[in-house]
Amino acid sequence: MSATVRGGTSYLPDGAHQGGGGLSGAEQKVKTLSPGIAAHLQRIYSAHADSVTKAWRQEDVSVWLRRCQGDDEAELARDFPLHQDWDYESFVRYITSSAANSIAPPHVDSRDLSYPLSSYFISSSHNTYLTGNQLSSESSADAYKNVLLRGCRCIEVDVWDGSDSESEDGDGDDDAESVTSSSSSSSSDDAYGSGEEGTASKMKRKAKSKLPSFLGGRKKSKDKKSPEPTTTTTTTTTTTTTTTNEATAPAGGLSAETTNPLEKSKSGGSASLFPTLSRKSTKEPRVLHGYTLTKDITFRDVCEAIKDYGFATTDLPLIVSLEVHCSAEQQERMVDIMRQTWGDLLLPEPEEDAKCLPTPEELRGKVLVKVKYAPPHNEGGSTTPEDLDNTVANAASGGLPEEAAGQQLSAKQRAAKKPSKIIWALSKMGIYTRGVSFKSLMQPEAEMPTHIFSLSEGGVMEVHKESRRALFEHNKRYLMRAYPSGMRILSSNLDPAVFWRKGIQIVALNWQNWDEGMMLNEGMFAGTGGYVLKPAGYRCSKVTGSDPDPEADTQADAVKHYTMDLTISVLAAQSLPLPPGDNNIDSFRPYLKVELHVEEPGERHGTDDLPQDGKEKEGEYKAKTKSLKGHGRDPDWSGSKGQGGKGNGGVELKFENIPGVVPELSFVRFLVLDDEIGRDSLAAWACVRLDRLREGYRFVHLLDAKGMESEGVVLVKIKKTLRL
Repeated sequence: MSATVRGGTSYLPDGAHQGGGGLSGAEQKVKTLSPGIAAHLQRIYSAHADSVTKAWRQEDVSVWLRRCQGDDEAELARDFPLHQDWDYESFVRYITSSAANSIAPPHVDSRDLSYPLSSYFISSSHNTYLTGNQLSSESSADAYKNVLLRGCRCIEVDVWDGSDSESEDGDGDDDAESVTSSSSSSSSDDAYGSGEEGTASKMKRKAKSKLPSFLGGRKKSKDKKSPEPTTTTTTTTTTTTTTTNEATAPAGGLSAETTNPLEKSKSGGSASLFPTLSRKSTKEPRVLHGYTLTKDITFRDVCEAIKDYGFATTDLPLIVSLEVHCSAEQQERMVDIMRQTWGDLLLPEPEEDAKCLPTPEELRGKVLVKVKYAPPHNEGGSTTPEDLDNTVANAASGGLPEEAAGQQLSAKQRAAKKPSKIIWALSKMGIYTRGVSFKSLMQPEAEMPTHIFSLSEGGVMEVHKESRRALFEHNKRYLMRAYPSGMRILSSNLDPAVFWRKGIQIVALNWQNWDEGMMLNEGMFAGTGGYVLKPAGYRCSKVTGSDPDPEADTQADAVKHYTMDLTISVLAAQSLPLPPGDNNIDSFRPYLKVELHVEEPGERHGTDDLPQDGKEKEGEYKAKTKSLKGHGRDPDWSGSKGQGGKGNGGVELKFENIPGVVPELSFVRFLVLDDEIGRDSLAAWACVRLDRLREGYRFVHLLDAKGMESEGVVLVKIKKTLRL
C-alpha cells in the first residue's frame, strides 16, 4: 500500500506495482515451476533433444529459436550460450526468462522521440483526482501519485475557488439536474469492471435526495453547461442594494445558496464573469468534480504530488490538463502556486509563438500546462471583470435585460468584445498545449500549431462521421484529446483503440476502474514511458510538422490492413490469483478467455456508432478453454481433448481469416475467469498489442483483477500469420 500523501489517504495501491500504463512491459521472469508446467517443459525439451546425448545440439538450438520462437539470435547471444549445446537447465533458463515473455520489448523505431508531439499516443488520465465513481467518491492527491507511478503522462485537474473552511465536506450549489447529468461518468461498467457502489440510478437518486427541494425540481437549459442562478436586486429612489453569494466552488454537501456567475457591481451596473470574493482572504483553490457530491482537496496538495512523483518513473514530458472554474483572483493564486511548486520543471516563456510542436526529446523533464487559450489583451494585460461589464453593458443599452442582451450579441461582436474567463497570466502558461473550444475543424484556431481540441467520445464520433478525412488530417499535425461521456457515472471507460485509430493522441481514461479500456491502455503503453510513436501513416514529418504522405489522409488508407490467422495453444497455468474477495481455492474453476480487438470496417469508414448502453464493445473475436475443477490455482489443460485439444498439447484457440488488422492498433486480451453460477468473476488478465505478441512457446504474465503484479502465468504456444 502507498504511504499517505498530502490531501490523500493511504488505501490506494502502490502504483509502482500496478498496471494500466505499461507495467507489463517490464522484464519479468518465472521464479518457480509447478509440476504441471515443469512436465510440459520437459516434453518440449525432449521432443528436440538428441537421442543419444539427450541434449540440444548447437545447430538445433539455432533452428528452434528462429523457426519456432521467431527470436533474434543476436539479441539472445548477450544472455544465453548459443554456440554450444543446451542441456535441460539451459533450456529452462531461457524459457523462464524475460526473453520468453509473450510481450516483446517496444521496437526501436517506436522509441524514436524526435517527431513532433502530435505524432505520439500519450497515456492519459481523466478526472485524475477521483478514487471511485464520478458522483460521490473521495478526491485524493494520492491518486496523482498512483497514476504517475504507473506511467501516466497526461493528468487532469479541475480547479474551483477555495472554500471558507478547507476541511468542510462541501458547500456546493448547483441543481439536481447538474448533479445527475453533467458529471463525466458512466451508467454501466464493463463486464469485468470494478463493480463499484451500486447502480448509476441509485447514485443519482441519492445525490438528488441530498439537494434542497427547490433545487431538485429545477430544469437546466440544454445549451447551458452550468446554471445561472438569479441575483436579487432591491431598488429605491435613493439607493441600490445588491445581494450576491460568495464565489465558492460547488462541492460535497451542496448548500442551499446558489452562486451567481454574473455578479452585479456595487454601482448597480453590468455583470461580471468573475465573482469577487466577499473579502480578501488567504483561501486557496480547490480540486474537485464540480456540481457533485465528491470531496475536495487543495490545488497546492495536487501540485506538490505532481512535483514529487511527476518524473519518478520516466523523464518524458508530463501534460497537466487544467479545467479552470475559478475567479480571476483565484487564478492568480493558481499561477503563484504552480510557479512556486514546480519552478524549473515549467517551460520558460518563449519570445514568440511556436511555428510547430516540439518533440518529446526536447521536453524531457518538463511539465506542460494545458489550459484554455486567451489571446493577450492590450499587449499582454490580464482579462478583468470590467472587460465583461463593458461588453454586456453596451449590449444592454438598447433596453434589453443584461442576460438577454448578452445573448443577442452577434457572433462578430462576441468574438471582438467578450473576454476570456481565463486571465492572461494563467493562459500564457499553456505554451505548447493551448486549449481551444471546438467549433469545427475549419475554425481559424485549427491552424494554430499549439492548439489542442478536447472532445467527448460522442463528439469525436460525430466529427468522424461528418469529416473523417479532415479529422484524420488534423490529428497528424495537431493535438486532440478525447474524454469519456458524461453518462459514465461509475467511471467506466470508452474503448481507447477506437480513438487511437482516428489519430487522437490523448485518450483520457478513468484509471481507478479496471475494465477493458484500462487493459487496452496497458497493452498500448507497456514498457514505453507513456509515449508511443504512431504508425507511419498517422504522423507528420520530423522537422516541419507537415504531412509526409498527403495521399494517406484517412483512417482507411493511412496504413496497411492485413488478414490474420492466429492460433493460441493453451497448455497450463500456475499461481493464478483468485477473484477479489474469494479465498476458497477449492471452489475455483478457472478458464482462459482470449479476445481480439481489431478495427471494424464500419468504424474505418465512419458508419459505426458507439454502443448506446455506455459499455465498450467486447472483442469481436473471442474463444475460451473449458473450466477446470479440482486443479486449484495451477490448472493444466494437457488432458483436454475437446475444443480442439490435442491431449498433452493443450487446447487450441483459433482465429482464422480475421480482416482489417493493423498490428500496431490491434490487441489480444487474455482473461482468466472463475466459472460460477451467474456472472463469472475476473481473476487475472493480460493485454498485448498485436505487433508485440511473440510467437512460439511463451509465458503470459498476468496482473490480478485490480491490476496489481502477480506471480500468475499461463504457458501457451502462439502462431500468427499476416497477409495482405
